[in-house]
Formats: sequence, C-alpha cells, structure tokens
Amino acid sequence: MTVYTSGLVAAVRKASGNIEKPLDGFHIVVDAGNGAGGFFAGKVLEPLGAATSGSQFLEPDGLFPNHIPNPEDKVAMEAITQAVLDNKADLGIIFDTDVDRSAAVDSTGLELNRNRLIALMSAIVLEEHPGTTIVTDSVTSDGLTTFIEKKLGGKHHRFKRGYRNVIDEAIRLNSAGEESHLAIETSGHGALKENHWLDDGAYLMVKLLNKLASARASGADGGSKVLTDLVEGLQEPTVAVELRLKIDQNHADLKGGSFREYGEAVLKHLENITDSDPKLQKAPVNYEGVRVSGYGGWFLLRLSLHDPVLPLNIEAPSNDHAVKLGLAVLAAVNDFPALDTSALDKFLDV
Repeated sequence: MTVYTSGLVAAVRKASGNIEKPLDGFHIVVDAGNGAGGFFAGKVLEPLGAATSGSQFLEPDGLFPNHIPNPEDKVAMEAITQAVLDNKADLGIIFDTDVDRSAAVDSTGLELNRNRLIALMSAIVLEEHPGTTIVTDSVTSDGLTTFIEKKLGGKHHRFKRGYRNVIDEAIRLNSAGEESHLAIETSGHGALKENHWLDDGAYLMVKLLNKLASARASGADGGSKVLTDLVEGLQEPTVAVELRLKIDQNHADLKGGSFREYGEAVLKHLENITDSDPKLQKAPVNYEGVRVSGYGGWFLLRLSLHDPVLPLNIEAPSNDHAVKLGLAVLAAVNDFPALDTSALDKFLDV
C-alpha cells in the first residue's frame, strides 16, 4: 500500500509541476462505504495538502452498516452528496467495496457518475490524446456519443457490458491500429492505457485531482468548477430507467431449452418487429442485444451476462416518449409467456 499510494501522490504532484502540496487549500471528503477505500483520505489526499474532515465510513466493515458501497446506488450517492454540502467541501469522492469503481460530487452537489463521469474522463483523456477512441459499455446514452464525437472530437465505441469486455475491446482496438486510451462502464469501472488497463477507481479519481492541481498551479483555480465545466454541453435525458424482465426457467414455453436460447429468441423477434416500424430505427452498429432509436430517445433490450433476465434500458426526453418506446417493446415481448413483464407493465401503468 505504501508503494501504491506513493505512486498516486507522485502522479498528482507531477501534474502540478512538482509542487509538494498541490491540493493545499482544497477540502475533499471521501466516502468509502466501509469498503477498502478509506486509505485514500489519509494516504493520498492529506500528503497532497487537502483537508479531509467530514470524510465518512473509512473503516472497513464487511457488514456495510451505513450504505452499500456502490457509486451507482442512490442511497450511497445521497450520502456523499450530503457530506459535501454539510462540510462545504470542494469535492466528494466515493468508492465501491474494492475500489475498482468510483465517482465524484462537485461542490454544488452535482453527481459526477455514470454518463457524466464518462463524459468527464473522456474530456480529460481527449485533451491528452486528441481524436482517441473511448470504449464504453452498451447502456451509455446517445447524448454521450454526441458529446464525445461532436464536442470533444473523439470517437465513441459502444461495446458490450462487463468491464472485462470493455477493457479487452480497447486493447483489441489498439492492437488493430485504432488508438484507444480509455475503457469505461457506466457502473464507474474505468481503465486507462497509461495505467496498464487496470480498472482502478483510485487512479480514476487521481485524474480528476490532476485537473484540480494543474488548474491551481496555473492560477486558474475555480475549485471543482474546473471539472464540471468539462462536462458542459452533455445532453442528458429527462427519463432514464432500467427494467429487469425475468425469464421463468420452469415455464412450459421454454420447452426444455435454456433461458439463453429463449432470451435470444425474444431479441430476434423484437428485432424483426422494430424493422417493420417506420418510427423506430435500429442502431447501425451494435454489439449487444437490440438497440433502437425513436421518439427522441432510445431503448436497449439485452440478455444478462449470467442471469435469466433481459434488462431493458429506456432513455427519452419525456415520460410520454419513454412510454411509447416501452409500448413498442411490450408489443414484441408479449408473445413470450415465460417472460415476466411486470416491471415494464408497472412503468407503463398498464
């Protein structure tokens, strides 16, 4: 840990032009959720000069008595946001249990996770490597694609879910001659080429600290605004939901087959149905499930990597548009009685 944390500290000092305490004057709170990330406050931030009072749940406790350590969890994000606001901190940092995922909160309480974290990391990486390809998982938003390609001048390569899939795809692109420096999932799993493709949440947060430190060293210190300014212009949907449609493996409709075969049949049927609907357009390039645009938004229905579940993601500019997308899916999947559509029915209020 001493070798590891000293490397993180050295990276931030280097970004600031070798200032010993480049975060002096910053107040940064850490929420480790009683996972393994509590070291970050005392072993990384404090040697860099940051105040860390108000940091919480730093002691490892496998019962996780305060909240689930997960940057995607609503309660966890509310906890770090509240800590930032209560302590009038410049930045909040939250880790998952084993620190391979992370997220941040700016001084106003704005969450920098999911698509927003990907946009922020893309902005940082594309400053360093103009034109590079950003590899993400399959559930990232269309607004993120526009942001990466139109505003930042990079390329967005949307691939399959699973951090290993995303990282391996970035490695494959590099070996095929297409430069890629960042592979990142909406879950907060992120890996950089410069860090040997390790999905290291602490290193991801160091990249944010580098921006704070270098901005201060150059005299352009605006606190965490230097980070939120980087995601300005990211289009975000009004409605964004993930619904889980479960396959009943004991249902007679499976006819003794596997849930995977049944799920693939559902996806094939949905693909055929959407092909014949002029209001819907299938994504021209797609590596997982069925992704379709329409009504100003999009949906993705895919088969879970491990479970008898078809997760359905819908993003849309309004609830009415989201319902229209959901109804298009429901019309197709209703032909499969082993599929439990209750989550979708509830969302559609049918």
